[in-house]
Amino acid sequence: MSLTPTPPLVKLVGAGPGAADLLTLRAVRAIEWASLLLVDDLVNPDIVALASPQARVIHVGKRGGCQQTPQAFIERLMVRGAQGGERVVRLKGGDPFIFGRGGEEVQTLRSHGMEVEVINGITAGLAGVSSLGVPLTHRQHAQGVVLLTGHAQAGALATNWGAVAQAASQLHLTLVIYMGVRELPAIEQGLRQGLADDTPVAVIQNATLPQQRHAVTVLSDLAAMVLREGLSSPAIVVVGDVLKGLAQAQAVACENTGLFEENLEHAWTLNASTSLAAR
Repeated sequence: MSLTPTPPLVKLVGAGPGAADLLTLRAVRAIEWASLLLVDDLVNPDIVALASPQARVIHVGKRGGCQQTPQAFIERLMVRGAQGGERVVRLKGGDPFIFGRGGEEVQTLRSHGMEVEVINGITAGLAGVSSLGVPLTHRQHAQGVVLLTGHAQAGALATNWGAVAQAASQLHLTLVIYMGVRELPAIEQGLRQGLADDTPVAVIQNATLPQQRHAVTVLSDLAAMVLREGLSSPAIVVVGDVLKGLAQAQAVACENTGLFEENLEHAWTLNASTSLAAR
C-alpha cells in the first residue's frame, strides 16, 4: 500500500501597509516558519527581521517606476524552492490579493500540484485613509468603495476614468487609487468628467510609517498639489466626500495658523514700539 505524498505548501503573506505592528499573528508565524522568503521591495525591514536567522531571504524588487524582477522568474523561484523542500513564503506589501499578483502566483503553484495558503494583510488603501481618521464608507457620504490601479498593464485597455467618475457620482462611492502618482494628470482629467471640481481628494505617501506624509485638496488641484508638495510613490490617492470633514478641518487649521501669525506679528510690532518709546 503506497501513501500519497503530501504536496509542498507555499504561503503568500501580506506584510501590510508598512508598520510592523500592523502584521497579523498568522503572518508573524508564517514568517518565522519560512526557510525561504521572497520579499517585495516595499516590505519594512523590521518585518523581514522576524524571519529565522537560518532562513534564506531573496529580495525580488517590485516598485512602480523602477526596474523589477520579472514575475515569471519569481514564480519559478517559488516552485523550485518548494520542490526542493524549502518552506517558501512569498512576502508582499499590503495584501497578496489586492494588486499583489497573488492570483497569478496561486494559479502557477496549483498547476505544479502545490498547496497554497493565503494570509491577508491590511491594504494601504484602508490603512492610509484610516491614519487620517477618515473612513472609506459613511452613511451620509459613501455607500461603497472602489479600489483601482492607476498603472495599467502594458498592452491592456486603459481605465476609463470618466466612466469611473460617473459611477462614483451616481452611486456615492469612495475611490482609492493605487500606483497612480505618475498618471495623475490623466487621472484628474478623466475624473473631472464625472465628478465636481471641488470633490475632496487626499494623497497619502508611505502610509503608517514614521515618514508618512499627506496632503488634502480638491480634484481640480490634484496633480498640481502633488508637484507642489513633492509627494511621490509609494502613495495612495483617495477621492470622495468622506474626506469633507478632513478638508474642513484643514481649512480651519490654516485659518487659525494665519490668525496666530497675524497676532504674533502684531504683538512683535507692539513690543518693538513700546521698547522704542521707553528709550
